[in-house]
Amino acid sequence: MIKPIELVIFDCDGVLVDSERIAARVQVALGAELGWPLTEAEVVERFIGRSHASIGEQVAARLGDATAALWSSRFEQLHREQVDAGLAPVDGLPEALAALTLPTCVASSGSHEKMRHTLGRTGLYEHFAGRIFSATEVDRGKPAPDLFLHAARRSGVDPAACAVVEDSRPGVEAARAAGMRAFGYAGGLTPAERLAGPGTVVFHDMRELPGLLAAH
Repeated sequence: MIKPIELVIFDCDGVLVDSERIAARVQVALGAELGWPLTEAEVVERFIGRSHASIGEQVAARLGDATAALWSSRFEQLHREQVDAGLAPVDGLPEALAALTLPTCVASSGSHEKMRHTLGRTGLYEHFAGRIFSATEVDRGKPAPDLFLHAARRSGVDPAACAVVEDSRPGVEAARAAGMRAFGYAGGLTPAERLAGPGTVVFHDMRELPGLLAAH
């Protein structure tokens, strides 16, 4: 017997706010500047959906600890500047939230500071305030299930009654590992085929989400 959905867990970047395109642009620019040339597709494969610590480990392994520290600080500066210059909610997201009647929360690889900034810039922070969880609160980031299990536990909901909305492969893998239903948003940078898998509904327009949740 499949449990009815009692909680919808949203990723932040690329699901609530259209920030993954900004992040990918900045990572490509930093790679060119600091000695690791990367295409946007390579950035999506290696970095999108992963925690700050995970990205830092990859850069350190390639370029050393000093360059990784510089990369990290430059990324935070450039990302903040570009977010301030023009960040918007994901297309269709405000309509989807308005139509949703289920409880919601946010669980993101980003830090609380980053989410306060991006969600604040788009007017979404107050909608989720008090129900925002970060990978900084758990031992392992996505694709490990720790963050989503933490969000479910803190929300008092059985993982089997949770639905996760994600736009990255590590994200949908984490949802599946947590025993949750995954809804893979393919309207961003990650191709639909990289989101597809067992227990996963792939969709392209955020306005479809309330109907998909009701049907599952």
